[in-house]
Amino acid sequence: MVDTVSSLATRLHEVLVELLAKGPARAGTRGLHDVVARATALGPDGAWLAAAGRASLGGLACEQGEAELAVLHFEAAVAGGFNDCVALHVTSALPLHRDPRFRALYERMRITQADLDEYLWLHREMYIMVRESQDASVDNIGRLDTGVSLLAQAPMPTREPNTRGVLITRIELAAVQTALQQAAIKAEFQRSAGNTSLDLIDGSWDHPRARLDAWHADELETRRRQAAQARAFVERPGVGTALVPCPPLGSITYPYPYPV
Repeated sequence: MVDTVSSLATRLHEVLVELLAKGPARAGTRGLHDVVARATALGPDGAWLAAAGRASLGGLACEQGEAELAVLHFEAAVAGGFNDCVALHVTSALPLHRDPRFRALYERMRITQADLDEYLWLHREMYIMVRESQDASVDNIGRLDTGVSLLAQAPMPTREPNTRGVLITRIELAAVQTALQQAAIKAEFQRSAGNTSLDLIDGSWDHPRARLDAWHADELETRRRQAAQARAFVERPGVGTALVPCPPLGSITYPYPYPV
């Protein structure tokens, strides 16, 4: 099968979902290296996808304390169009801020205010998704109904970005959404099947309580879905679209980079 930008973007999404679900120790980084190699072979059209793979490898290297490797990957990512300055302010990347080579590559990045607004929204949404996944798992403890609740997801921005780097972070958000949704569905089916089994075993299932739990869960799901829709990204009228330097290193707060 001949690689295309679309097929490799799908493949990158799959690789990121696997990494989020299993962790790098189990999933490994071969998938990311494969995406980088295949995207590089596409030439200029695939440069942003190769940069996406490199940026993810840089992020993993940061988490593992491999500063030298992280800088090398981020240098290659920036050369390919990566400009997510918000991502470079996560906790694991902060030690790199003292490295002159990292500071130099950061200063080479250029961004528009319109794209920066979206980056801030994308990262905030990742944080919210993780938080709401945790809240939902707590809310579902002890539920006696057999219903399955889904995690609410805000719609992905559809604006035409000024730089291709934004496409990278959109894929990352989509991967977070998919990985969390898959984990939530698995846990929900296990809970539902467990409740059904208990009823079949001794018939002692509390039906009135189950109906109440189902009603409460549906109400929560509706509220979260409405809240997610209300969080949809809205581009500010007249926001700047000229390429400018990224905000100074250390000036972006994480994980609350976008007004709540």
